[in-house]
Amino acid sequence: MYICSCFAITEQQVREHAEAGACTPRQIASASKAGTDCGSCVRSIQSLLGRGGCPRRELLGTAAEPAIVETAVSQPVRPVLAQSGAVQAVATSAGLEAA
Repeated sequence: MYICSCFAITEQQVREHAEAGACTPRQIASASKAGTDCGSCVRSIQSLLGRGGCPRRELLGTAAEPAIVETAVSQPVRPVLAQSGAVQAVATSAGLEAA
């Protein structure tokens, strides 16, 4: 059965790419172009891949070496276009200091 009619990619081809290591729709798209045109097949690809196929990023670290977790920006964000009133309004409404 065709999963991606734009590029004639079948369910079997998606499964083969998944067995070869592609575990996200983006990786399937890189391997086969499926999902890169109209996008209507992306949900079907997601359902074929299921959940839990890829290791989660935070689980990649070991017990002896904890995974690195990115945190929120600790310094205020300074807008690039400080002359624009809209950018300043967004910055001040977010509680940030405009440049």
